[in-house]
Amino acid sequence: MKLRDLGWMLLIQAIWGVNFVVVKLGLDHMPPLFFVALRFSLAALILLPFSGLPRAHLKRVIPLSFTLGVMHFTLIFTGMHYLDAATTAIAVQLQVPFAAILAAIFFKESLHWRRITGMVIAFAGIVLIAGQPRFFANPWPLASVIAAAMVWSIANVQVKMLGDEIDAVQLNGWIAILAAPQLLIVSYAFEGDHWPALTAIGWGGAFALLYQGVLVAAFSYWIWYNLMRRYPVNVVMPFMLLQPLIGAASGAFFRNEEISLAMVIGGIGILIGVAIIIIRRPGVIAPSTKTGI
Repeated sequence: MKLRDLGWMLLIQAIWGVNFVVVKLGLDHMPPLFFVALRFSLAALILLPFSGLPRAHLKRVIPLSFTLGVMHFTLIFTGMHYLDAATTAIAVQLQVPFAAILAAIFFKESLHWRRITGMVIAFAGIVLIAGQPRFFANPWPLASVIAAAMVWSIANVQVKMLGDEIDAVQLNGWIAILAAPQLLIVSYAFEGDHWPALTAIGWGGAFALLYQGVLVAAFSYWIWYNLMRRYPVNVVMPFMLLQPLIGAASGAFFRNEEISLAMVIGGIGILIGVAIIIIRRPGVIAPSTKTGI
């Protein structure tokens, strides 16, 4: 990999890792569903001129926009409203073993002993984390993030079924454009009308929204997709392992989040399991999608 592209790759992983803390900052100022709806609305406004409307692919892209845009982000932002950034950054990596399982079911990919070992190690890691007293007493936020990881793996199957005929950059824009109105409706139905309070989100809320809508959803995705076109999947995907490490470190540094011994051991287990799966079969994660948030 060229030195310039290596720099871009490391920058993207830093943006996505710190993003877990930024989401927590936004959730300090906005309800989770309203935050997600604004995030996709801003991204849709930015990406519409470059993506257009998927008139010829609506029947296939609308279900994906609901799975990835509405279900995944609703679950993960709702879970993060009550969960710390470090735990979320680690737990959401379960999307990789979930994706491997679904790839075996839908695409008949073989689950050799190495990948099965990776899955067992990863799931053992989350069991160790979930067994901590604070999660055992209130398991629902962590369960919501794990469910979001599962939903992402379902979206991964949907993306692969679309094939290579749809450009990844356009697909990202279409998901934002189609998910935004759905999320606005869901937010209004479950959280009420928060538009009058939009001006009261403060600088912290505004920064989190701009970070999500501009830096993550538009800028970093565009760089990521270009790198995916330029290099083999097995070269690019291992860099994804930096994201949970940066996310956990950012949570501890910026928000003074406690990282217990059980979380460290469980997190290492999850990362080892994910690494085994990605290194052996990097294509288990669709090149046209990004993990995390």
